[in-house]
Amino acid sequence: MGGSGGGGAFINRTPGELRDIVRKAEDKTTVAAFEAELGRTLGSLLGEYNGRDVETARSRLEVLKTALKGSIEGSYDQLFGGSVAKHTYVDGLSDIDSLVLINDSALEGKSPGEVLASMEKTIAEKLREKAKVEHGRMAVTVDYGDGMVVQLLPAIRTDDQQLRVPSSRTQGWSKINPLTFQEALTRRNQECGGKLVPTIKLAKAINGQLPEGQRLSGYHMESLGIAAFRDYHGDKTTSAMLPTFLERARELVLSPIRDSTGQSVHVDDYLGVANSEARQTASHILGRLARRMRNATAAGSTAQWRALFGLDQ
Repeated sequence: MGGSGGGGAFINRTPGELRDIVRKAEDKTTVAAFEAELGRTLGSLLGEYNGRDVETARSRLEVLKTALKGSIEGSYDQLFGGSVAKHTYVDGLSDIDSLVLINDSALEGKSPGEVLASMEKTIAEKLREKAKVEHGRMAVTVDYGDGMVVQLLPAIRTDDQQLRVPSSRTQGWSKINPLTFQEALTRRNQECGGKLVPTIKLAKAINGQLPEGQRLSGYHMESLGIAAFRDYHGDKTTSAMLPTFLERARELVLSPIRDSTGQSVHVDDYLGVANSEARQTASHILGRLARRMRNATAAGSTAQWRALFGLDQ
């Protein structure tokens, strides 16, 4: 009745069967090694997001809001923060740290550019060269020089009490409801184990490698992410969720977004009506990117994955 020592599985096996067993074991080991390497690669791209000192970010936010005291009536912090690619042209709400509500009679009726310039000047005077302060089309960016970048997005309240933020595509204020959007994004992110926001960030980094005329807006990408991962039950990792996002977005982009965010077509009306030529082109591009990801994974190639982000192979 002695134990077999675990070798029973190999008794009475033909040489061919044994080779198959060994090959499958090697393949499993190879796949596991690739998945670990891919996880490290994507993690390094998200380094600023994943490694962020939340308490320091929160403390710095308080200083910035104190500097703006008298010009704002309140703020909504989310601390998703940390774009994959640092820039002053914020791509969407998941890239900002705080939505600040402007309440300054001197800025009433002003354009986003004028409001942003005023915020930049006020903050720069307060910090006195302790950080680099500048603004883009949508937000004020404060770069502390130690790897942390904090971004503030201004919002105004209209006569009908709706909030508006700077448009990513025009010089005016957008019709997006930022608070409803933020709540929907936060809720879906929690449902996905906190992996939806980093997945969207990586998708937007890939989107940023496309020619400007082919890029989807940041708000649109975020809205697609919220819709794509409704009732998601797959692996909650960025390597699994990225191709899933692009594959589902390929279908979703063909119709104007109507989601629980309440944004309706305001997010993607730049693509026109359902099944427009622009939407079909966007769908084709998203599908092509998803195939490249699947092919890179099938080939076990992190170099092919890195190429999607415009990184050297």
